[in-house]
Amino acid sequence: MMVCSCNLITDKDIKDTIVSLLDEDCWQLIVPGKVYHAMSKRGRCCGCFPNVVDIIVKTTEEYHARRDHGGAEVVDFMERLRRFHEEQKTAIIERRQRMAKLA
Repeated sequence: MMVCSCNLITDKDIKDTIVSLLDEDCWQLIVPGKVYHAMSKRGRCCGCFPNVVDIIVKTTEEYHARRDHGGAEVVDFMERLRRFHEEQKTAIIERRQRMAKLA
């Protein structure tokens, strides 16, 4: 599936890059900018970054589940990260609605 139409990047490209980054250091912090840099790309409109974050979370969770090292702790952390991500989405929507009322 196409994730970034500006750079023609698929979800498979992103997942493969994340796995290679995790193979280098399985506990590093992976963010969209790091993924794009590893692919020698850069964010242009950055509209895909929320989807890239979702792919990072899911791929990292699956990676650590396969490794089976401290799985319960990793899943707990990943769940907290997912909740934080959802809270941020909600905050953005609420902020946009407040701004629309002010306009």
